[in-house]
Amino acid sequence: MERRLTLDRCRQVFDLLSYPITREDAGRVLGHVTLQYADGEEPFPAAVERTPSDRFESADDLELELFMSLPIAAVGEPGQSEGDA
Repeated sequence: MERRLTLDRCRQVFDLLSYPITREDAGRVLGHVTLQYADGEEPFPAAVERTPSDRFESADDLELELFMSLPIAAVGEPGQSEGDA
């Protein structure tokens, strides 16, 4: 069953994985997940494929590497911050 996740909900799913886990295994296990971005969506396996490491030691590692590899537009408009007038 396909599951759509916003970026702020990814950690809940990452915490369910057993670590260490390879990039390939993470993509396989979460192959049913589609990440929802500010500017669209992408299957999790395609997103995790861009990460520099081929193995993650923890959910923290996976989350950090995935978020660092996302295009800026995926998380919102460049130069915008909440609360600034």
